[in-house]
Amino acid sequence: MSAARASSELSRLLTIMARLRAPDGCPWDRVQDFASIAPYTVEEGHEVADAIERQDWSGLQDELGDLLLQVVYHARMAEEAGCFAFADVAKSINDKMIRRHPHVFGEDAARDAFAQTEAWEAQKSMERAERAETGTLAGVASNLPALTRAAKLTRRAARVGFDWPDASQVLDKLEEEAAELRAELPKADPARLADEVGDLLFVLANLARKLDLDPESCLRGANAKFERRFRAIETGLATEGRAPAEASLEQMEALWQAAKVAERR
Repeated sequence: MSAARASSELSRLLTIMARLRAPDGCPWDRVQDFASIAPYTVEEGHEVADAIERQDWSGLQDELGDLLLQVVYHARMAEEAGCFAFADVAKSINDKMIRRHPHVFGEDAARDAFAQTEAWEAQKSMERAERAETGTLAGVASNLPALTRAAKLTRRAARVGFDWPDASQVLDKLEEEAAELRAELPKADPARLADEVGDLLFVLANLARKLDLDPESCLRGANAKFERRFRAIETGLATEGRAPAEASLEQMEALWQAAKVAERR
Protein backbone atom coordinates (compact mmCIF):
# COMPACT_ATOMS: atom_id res chain seq x y z
CA MET A 1 0.00 0.00 0.00
CA SER A 2 1.34 3.45 -0.92
CA ALA A 3 1.82 6.12 1.73
CA ALA A 4 -0.86 8.21 -0.02
CA ARG A 5 -3.41 5.42 0.16
CA ALA A 6 -2.56 4.70 3.81
CA SER A 7 -2.98 8.40 4.63
CA SER A 8 -6.30 8.51 2.78
CA GLU A 9 -7.70 5.45 4.59
CA LEU A 10 -6.53 6.72 7.97
CA SER A 11 -8.13 10.10 7.29
CA ARG A 12 -11.34 8.28 6.38
CA LEU A 13 -11.25 6.34 9.67
CA LEU A 14 -10.74 9.54 11.66
CA THR A 15 -13.72 11.11 9.86
CA ILE A 16 -15.89 8.06 10.59
CA MET A 17 -14.97 8.16 14.27
CA ALA A 18 -15.76 11.88 14.50
CA ARG A 19 -19.13 11.24 12.87
CA LEU A 20 -19.95 8.43 15.29
CA ARG A 21 -19.16 10.70 18.25
CA ALA A 22 -21.08 13.68 16.87
CA PRO A 23 -24.26 14.86 18.65
CA ASP A 24 -26.36 13.18 15.96
CA GLY A 25 -24.05 10.17 15.70
CA CYS A 26 -24.33 6.67 17.17
CA PRO A 27 -26.05 6.73 20.60
CA TRP A 28 -23.78 3.94 21.90
CA ASP A 29 -20.53 5.52 20.70
CA ARG A 30 -21.51 8.94 22.02
CA VAL A 31 -21.89 7.79 25.65
CA GLN A 32 -18.59 5.90 25.87
CA ASP A 33 -15.60 7.22 27.79
CA PHE A 34 -11.99 6.17 28.36
CA ALA A 35 -12.88 3.77 31.16
CA SER A 36 -15.68 2.05 29.25
CA ILE A 37 -13.58 1.62 26.10
CA ALA A 38 -10.36 0.48 27.83
CA PRO A 39 -11.49 -3.17 28.27
CA TYR A 40 -12.19 -3.40 24.54
CA THR A 41 -8.70 -2.05 23.83
CA VAL A 42 -7.14 -4.80 25.96
CA GLU A 43 -9.39 -7.43 24.35
CA GLU A 44 -8.44 -6.35 20.83
CA GLY A 45 -4.74 -6.62 21.70
CA HIS A 46 -5.28 -10.21 22.82
CA GLU A 47 -7.21 -10.99 19.64
CA VAL A 48 -4.29 -9.69 17.57
CA ALA A 49 -1.94 -12.00 19.48
CA ASP A 50 -4.35 -14.91 18.99
CA ALA A 51 -4.51 -14.37 15.22
CA ILE A 52 -0.71 -14.31 15.04
CA GLU A 53 -0.43 -17.48 17.11
CA ARG A 54 -2.89 -19.24 14.77
CA GLN A 55 -1.11 -17.76 11.71
CA ASP A 56 -4.46 -16.47 10.53
CA TRP A 57 -3.14 -13.68 8.32
CA SER A 58 -6.49 -12.57 6.87
CA GLY A 59 -7.87 -12.57 10.40
CA LEU A 60 -4.84 -10.58 11.55
CA GLN A 61 -5.67 -7.83 9.06
CA ASP A 62 -9.15 -7.57 10.55
CA GLU A 63 -7.91 -7.68 14.16
CA LEU A 64 -5.28 -5.01 13.52
CA GLY A 65 -8.05 -2.83 12.12
CA ASP A 66 -10.04 -3.35 15.32
CA LEU A 67 -6.98 -2.42 17.37
CA LEU A 68 -6.36 0.70 15.27
CA LEU A 69 -9.97 1.72 15.87
CA GLN A 70 -9.28 1.62 19.60
CA VAL A 71 -6.37 4.06 19.19
CA VAL A 72 -8.52 6.35 17.05
CA TYR A 73 -11.40 6.09 19.54
CA HIS A 74 -9.26 7.13 22.52
CA ALA A 75 -7.62 9.91 20.52
CA ARG A 76 -11.01 11.25 19.46
CA MET A 77 -12.27 11.35 23.05
CA ALA A 78 -9.04 13.07 24.12
CA GLU A 79 -9.48 15.68 21.38
CA GLU A 80 -13.06 16.32 22.51
CA ALA A 81 -11.74 16.84 26.05
CA GLY A 82 -9.07 19.26 24.82
CA CYS A 83 -6.19 16.98 25.87
CA PHE A 84 -4.58 15.94 22.58
CA ALA A 85 -5.51 14.70 19.10
CA PHE A 86 -4.58 11.74 16.93
CA ALA A 87 -1.83 13.76 15.24
CA ASP A 88 -0.24 14.30 18.66
CA VAL A 89 -0.32 10.54 19.30
CA ALA A 90 1.39 9.88 15.96
CA LYS A 91 3.97 12.60 16.61
CA SER A 92 4.70 11.19 20.05
CA ILE A 93 5.50 7.71 18.75
CA ASN A 94 7.42 9.08 15.75
CA ASP A 95 9.63 11.17 18.02
CA LYS A 96 10.11 8.26 20.41
CA MET A 97 11.17 5.86 17.63
CA ILE A 98 13.73 8.35 16.32
CA ARG A 99 15.00 9.11 19.83
CA ARG A 100 15.39 5.42 20.69
CA HIS A 101 17.17 4.53 17.42
CA PRO A 102 20.14 6.93 17.25
CA HIS A 103 22.10 4.24 15.38
CA VAL A 104 19.58 4.55 12.54
CA PHE A 105 18.51 8.19 12.64
CA GLY A 106 21.52 9.76 14.40
CA GLU A 107 25.28 9.59 14.65
CA ASP A 108 25.67 6.48 16.81
CA ALA A 109 27.35 3.46 15.28
CA ALA A 110 25.17 0.50 14.39
CA ARG A 111 24.76 -1.99 17.23
CA ASP A 112 23.99 -5.67 17.38
CA ALA A 113 20.60 -6.73 18.73
CA PHE A 114 21.80 -7.15 22.33
CA ALA A 115 23.56 -3.79 22.46
CA GLN A 116 20.54 -2.09 20.92
CA THR A 117 18.25 -3.62 23.54
CA GLU A 118 20.52 -2.27 26.27
CA ALA A 119 20.53 1.18 24.67
CA TRP A 120 16.73 1.07 24.29
CA GLU A 121 16.29 0.27 27.98
CA ALA A 122 18.74 3.00 28.97
CA GLN A 123 16.75 5.51 26.93
CA LYS A 124 13.52 4.34 28.53
CA SER A 125 15.08 4.81 31.97
CA MET A 126 16.04 8.37 31.07
CA GLU A 127 12.50 9.07 29.87
CA ARG A 128 11.03 7.68 33.10
CA ALA A 129 13.39 9.87 35.11
CA GLU A 130 12.25 12.92 33.14
CA ARG A 131 8.67 12.03 34.05
CA ALA A 132 9.74 11.74 37.72
CA GLU A 133 9.06 7.98 37.70
CA THR A 134 11.70 6.72 40.10
CA GLY A 135 12.78 3.23 41.10
CA THR A 136 13.78 0.15 39.18
CA LEU A 137 10.18 -1.05 38.83
CA ALA A 138 8.70 2.31 37.81
CA GLY A 139 6.54 2.32 34.70
CA VAL A 140 5.48 -1.35 34.71
CA ALA A 141 1.76 -0.97 34.06
CA SER A 142 -0.39 -2.35 36.88
CA ASN A 143 -3.17 -3.56 34.55
CA LEU A 144 -1.01 -5.86 32.44
CA PRO A 145 -1.96 -9.55 32.48
CA ALA A 146 -0.59 -10.80 35.80
CA LEU A 147 1.86 -13.32 34.33
CA THR A 148 3.22 -10.75 31.88
CA ARG A 149 3.61 -8.18 34.66
CA ALA A 150 5.41 -10.71 36.86
CA ALA A 151 7.90 -11.41 34.07
CA LYS A 152 8.43 -7.68 33.46
CA LEU A 153 8.94 -6.95 37.16
CA THR A 154 11.54 -9.69 37.53
CA ARG A 155 13.25 -8.64 34.29
CA ARG A 156 13.61 -5.13 35.67
CA ALA A 157 14.99 -6.46 38.97
CA ALA A 158 17.41 -8.71 37.09
CA ARG A 159 18.96 -5.68 35.36
CA VAL A 160 20.27 -4.46 38.71
CA GLY A 161 21.50 -7.91 39.76
CA PHE A 162 18.49 -9.18 41.72
CA ASP A 163 18.18 -12.52 39.95
CA TRP A 164 19.01 -16.21 40.24
CA PRO A 165 22.19 -17.23 38.41
CA ASP A 166 20.43 -19.91 36.37
CA ALA A 167 17.07 -21.60 35.75
CA SER A 168 17.90 -24.61 37.94
CA GLN A 169 17.88 -22.39 41.02
CA VAL A 170 14.49 -21.02 40.02
CA LEU A 171 13.27 -24.61 39.90
CA ASP A 172 14.60 -25.08 43.44
CA LYS A 173 12.57 -22.04 44.50
CA LEU A 174 9.54 -23.50 42.75
CA GLU A 175 9.86 -26.69 44.80
CA GLU A 176 10.19 -24.60 47.96
CA GLU A 177 7.01 -22.67 47.16
CA ALA A 178 5.16 -25.90 46.31
CA ALA A 179 6.16 -27.31 49.70
CA GLU A 180 4.86 -24.18 51.44
CA LEU A 181 1.56 -24.51 49.58
CA ARG A 182 1.32 -28.19 50.53
CA ALA A 183 1.85 -27.27 54.19
CA GLU A 184 -1.10 -24.86 54.03
CA LEU A 185 -3.54 -27.38 52.53
CA PRO A 186 -4.67 -28.96 55.85
CA LYS A 187 -5.47 -25.53 57.34
CA ALA A 188 -7.58 -24.56 54.30
CA ASP A 189 -7.25 -20.84 55.05
CA PRO A 190 -8.34 -19.15 51.78
CA ALA A 191 -6.15 -16.08 52.29
CA ARG A 192 -3.04 -18.16 53.01
CA LEU A 193 -3.76 -20.51 50.10
CA ALA A 194 -4.21 -17.56 47.74
CA ASP A 195 -0.92 -16.10 48.94
CA GLU A 196 0.98 -19.34 48.39
CA VAL A 197 -0.61 -20.00 44.98
CA GLY A 198 0.34 -16.44 44.03
CA ASP A 199 3.95 -17.10 45.05
CA LEU A 200 3.97 -20.28 42.99
CA LEU A 201 2.63 -18.50 39.90
CA PHE A 202 5.12 -15.66 40.35
CA VAL A 203 8.05 -18.06 40.44
CA LEU A 204 6.70 -19.85 37.35
CA ALA A 205 6.54 -16.52 35.50
CA ASN A 206 10.11 -15.85 36.63
CA LEU A 207 11.20 -19.28 35.39
CA ALA A 208 9.67 -18.61 31.96
CA ARG A 209 11.50 -15.28 31.83
CA LYS A 210 14.75 -16.98 32.81
CA LEU A 211 14.29 -19.43 29.92
CA ASP A 212 13.57 -16.58 27.47
CA LEU A 213 9.94 -17.66 27.21
CA ASP A 214 6.79 -15.55 27.41
CA PRO A 215 4.68 -16.93 30.29
CA GLU A 216 1.42 -15.75 28.69
CA SER A 217 2.28 -17.60 25.47
CA CYS A 218 3.22 -20.69 27.46
CA LEU A 219 -0.11 -20.65 29.26
CA ARG A 220 -2.05 -20.00 26.05
CA GLY A 221 -0.33 -23.03 24.56
CA ALA A 222 -1.25 -25.11 27.59
CA ASN A 223 -4.86 -23.91 27.36
CA ALA A 224 -5.03 -24.87 23.70
CA LYS A 225 -3.53 -28.28 24.46
CA PHE A 226 -6.07 -28.86 27.25
CA GLU A 227 -8.95 -27.93 24.96
CA ARG A 228 -7.66 -30.18 22.21
CA ARG A 229 -7.25 -33.20 24.47
CA PHE A 230 -10.51 -32.70 26.32
CA ARG A 231 -12.35 -32.54 23.00
CA ALA A 232 -10.68 -35.86 22.17
CA ILE A 233 -12.18 -37.26 25.38
CA GLU A 234 -15.63 -35.99 24.37
CA THR A 235 -15.23 -37.40 20.86
CA GLY A 236 -14.12 -40.78 22.17
CA LEU A 237 -17.05 -41.00 24.59
CA ALA A 238 -19.52 -39.81 21.94
CA THR A 239 -18.63 -42.82 19.79
CA GLU A 240 -19.92 -44.92 22.70
CA GLY A 241 -23.03 -42.80 23.09
CA ARG A 242 -21.86 -41.24 26.36
CA ALA A 243 -21.08 -37.78 27.69
CA PRO A 244 -18.18 -36.96 30.06
CA ALA A 245 -20.56 -36.73 33.03
CA GLU A 246 -21.50 -40.38 32.40
CA ALA A 247 -17.91 -41.65 32.38
CA SER A 248 -15.54 -42.39 35.23
CA LEU A 249 -12.37 -40.41 35.83
CA GLU A 250 -10.33 -43.49 34.92
CA GLN A 251 -12.12 -43.81 31.57
CA MET A 252 -11.57 -40.12 30.76
CA GLU A 253 -7.92 -40.36 31.82
CA ALA A 254 -7.41 -43.30 29.44
CA LEU A 255 -8.80 -41.24 26.55
CA TRP A 256 -6.63 -38.29 27.61
CA GLN A 257 -3.51 -40.45 27.51
CA ALA A 258 -4.53 -41.82 24.11
CA ALA A 259 -4.84 -38.23 22.83
CA LYS A 260 -1.34 -37.46 24.13
CA VAL A 261 0.10 -40.48 22.34
CA ALA A 262 -1.72 -39.53 19.09
CA GLU A 263 -0.26 -36.00 19.23
CA ARG A 264 3.28 -37.34 19.50
CA ARG A 265 3.05 -39.56 16.43
